[in-house]
Amino acid sequence: MTIQKIQIFDTTLRDGEQSPGASIEPAQKIIIARQLAKLGVDIIEPGFPVSSPGEFSAVEQISRELQGTEIVGFARAVKGDIESAIRATRDAARRRLHLFISSSDIHLDFQLKKSRQEVIRIAREMVAFGKQSVEEIEFSPMDSTRAGMEFVLELVEAVIEEGATVINLPDTLGIALPEEYEALFRTVRTQARGGDKVRYSAHCHNDLGLAVANSLAAIRSGATQIEATINGIGERAGNCSLEELVMAIDTRKATLQVETGIDTSEIYATSRMVSRTMHFPIAYNKPIVGRNAFQHESGIHQDGLLKNRNTYEIMDPEAMGIPRSMIILGKHSGRHAIKHRMSEYGIEVSGEQLDEVYTRFKQVADEKKIVTDNELLRLVGEATATQHDPYVLTEVSVQTGADEACSARVGVRTQDGAEHVVSASGTGPLEAVIRSIQELIPVAAQFEDLELHSLSTGEDAHGEAVVSILHEQQRHQGSAIHKDIILAAATAYVAACNAALLSSARQRQQQQV
Repeated sequence: MTIQKIQIFDTTLRDGEQSPGASIEPAQKIIIARQLAKLGVDIIEPGFPVSSPGEFSAVEQISRELQGTEIVGFARAVKGDIESAIRATRDAARRRLHLFISSSDIHLDFQLKKSRQEVIRIAREMVAFGKQSVEEIEFSPMDSTRAGMEFVLELVEAVIEEGATVINLPDTLGIALPEEYEALFRTVRTQARGGDKVRYSAHCHNDLGLAVANSLAAIRSGATQIEATINGIGERAGNCSLEELVMAIDTRKATLQVETGIDTSEIYATSRMVSRTMHFPIAYNKPIVGRNAFQHESGIHQDGLLKNRNTYEIMDPEAMGIPRSMIILGKHSGRHAIKHRMSEYGIEVSGEQLDEVYTRFKQVADEKKIVTDNELLRLVGEATATQHDPYVLTEVSVQTGADEACSARVGVRTQDGAEHVVSASGTGPLEAVIRSIQELIPVAAQFEDLELHSLSTGEDAHGEAVVSILHEQQRHQGSAIHKDIILAAATAYVAACNAALLSSARQRQQQQV
């Protein structure tokens, strides 16, 4: 059986950006668009050109620059919108005009205040108008899943007759069930006049958590294009998540008999870029890119994973560019996982020493829930009277002022017992601390990313800091939990540096052997 290619239509920069609080500047759109092209999406909808001069400019520049990707100009079924979309995309090597108009009675009665026949007339006229300048016309009857089959068929037939080449049947409110959405596509494809001469696209919202399932249902009934966003960002509960859809197809290719052209190794980098740029944090338990998606605390799961990854994982996170952090140490972890984590740092303990480490570990885990690598190495050091970390943070103090730069004083102890202290300033307390650490630890200059999370509320609240650095083309992470978020960030930064240094040392030892 032939494998069908599914085109991925990315609307992160249009529908995704419509999420409250997700708006970004035109220059940031261009950076994300470049990454989307690197990811391998087939089509990019970079914005709504008529909405603002900045939006028009961003779509125009993306059209000029990304000559290997089809660019979409989004427009209402209004001449002014269409003219703006056509102008903004005029330099694209391949372009498409995407027109939409409401189709459900509730939209027609309360929003458009037009009859069905008026909507059909407008759709006909605007598709014909757009066709004068752009060959590829995508038409979307908005809210099609609540419009009624008879009217959807009539509207689709009208726009096909005027030259529409792609029919998108959007589940605008995310109300459809997979079997209903599948039936909608099947009926339109087989019963609409000219329905066999156009391509079909699905655009699903996630209000009931069914966006990916509905998109797969559309594929089963003939859709060859899926419209999605990075991290599932979008209005209300969001759109179909690109990474979830792509990995569902990739993982179940033999069953679905379809594939995409996405470079899965770029998934994580793209997800992180969109999350940071739009200031939208990713839920811990989000499939594919959530921090817990490939992490395991249960002792039974950890034991199985250490013996064979496939026991509890159906995908390879590293193939998606996700750092390998399979085992999370917590109160449910067993001796096997703890011993394995220590061995990753070249530390071998057994017998009474392992029992001592395990006892100390359980005490900390009951209090802090998660035991970071930095904390584990401290516990091992206490049990063995040895400092295993290249650097141990010994002092952090910060001085702030309303109108002055902040200053920080940071101290570390090296493995030979020497104490080092430096001071640095910055525009904020965190920057001052980071600069101090960078002076103390040369590898720390490769700082990449910082995440801060609140783990609780009230007077006893704790914050978690996760720091990523790049060292010798490899990403390393460190994490720490503390009531003082600045101290947590500093500890996590030093932990990431230690992980990088220990990793390099292990690699050198292996090469010598």
